[in-house]
Amino acid sequence: MKQSANKKPAKSCYNHIGGKLGELLMEQFVVKGWIAKEVPADKHFYITEKGEREFARLGIDLSQIASA
Repeated sequence: MKQSANKKPAKSCYNHIGGKLGELLMEQFVVKGWIAKEVPADKHFYITEKGEREFARLGIDLSQIASA
């Protein structure tokens, strides 16, 4: 795989994606309706039904995430 001369960092923090990449992914998941909050002031998001379908299409196994 050829590496770009202008590498962008992709951080890992406690086994999840952190940094700017994580922030950009989360923003797009919200925009696309894959994740949402019950109340805007809530700290935590939940995965929507649309998100479940779309993450599955990407091959992401959501069964590894514990239910709230």
